[in-house]
Amino acid sequence: MRPSKRQPGEIRNVTLERGVSRNAEGSCLVKFGDTHVLCTASLETRLPPWLKGRGQGWVTAEYGMLPRSTNERMRREATAGKQSGRTQEIQRLIGRSLRAIVDLEKLGEVQITVDCDVLQADGGTRTAAITGGWVALADCLSWMREREMFKSEPMRGHIAAISCGLFDGQTVCDLDYAEDSNAGADANFVMTSGGGIVEIQGTAEAEPFGQDRFMEMLAMATSAIDELIALQHEVMQ
Repeated sequence: MRPSKRQPGEIRNVTLERGVSRNAEGSCLVKFGDTHVLCTASLETRLPPWLKGRGQGWVTAEYGMLPRSTNERMRREATAGKQSGRTQEIQRLIGRSLRAIVDLEKLGEVQITVDCDVLQADGGTRTAAITGGWVALADCLSWMREREMFKSEPMRGHIAAISCGLFDGQTVCDLDYAEDSNAGADANFVMTSGGGIVEIQGTAEAEPFGQDRFMEMLAMATSAIDELIALQHEVMQ
C-alpha cells in the first residue's frame, strides 16, 4: 500500500485555477496534492540578442522555491548569489517543454516568460510546473489573440507532465515526497496531447530496472497525462 493509500496508477487530486495574478497576462495556481506552484506568463517585447531580427519569438521559463515551501527554511538563492544546478536544470526543462507546443515563428518577435514559483513542495514540483505552466501560457496567448497580436495560431496543442517510479517494489504514478525520497527508481515524463514524447528523465536510485518496468511506467504516465490534459481542456472552457 502506498503511504497516500492511492492505487498504483492513481494521481493525486489536481486542481488548476486560472487568473490568480491580476498583473500577469496569464496565470495559474496548480496543485498536485500538497505540491502547490504559482505559474505566471509575462509578455515581453525584449528578445534574446541572438534572436533579434530573425522574425520569431521565444518562450522561456524561470523556476524557484520559496524559503518555507519545504519543512525547513531554504535559503533564497538570490542571497547566495547564484542558482543551484537543480534550479537551472528544472527551469530549462520547463522552457523546453513549453516551446515544444508553440510555433515560434507565428508568435512574432516577442518573448513569453513563464515563472514557476513553488509555494509548497511535496514531490513533483517540475511536473506540476509544466502542467500549470501550459495553462498560464495558453491564457497569455489568449490575451494576445484578443489584441490581434499574431496572424495565425501559434499554439500547437496541450502538454503536461507526471512522475512515475518504483516504490516498495511496485510501479507507481505521481510520487509524493514520502515515495520520491525512498524510490527505487524515479522518472519524469513530458508528453503532448497527441501522445508525443517531449522528454523523459529517468534514474535508478538503487538497482537498475528492466525494460518491462520502464514500459509499465510509460503506460501509467500516458494514462495520467491524458487525465491532466482533459483537466486542462475543462479549465480552459
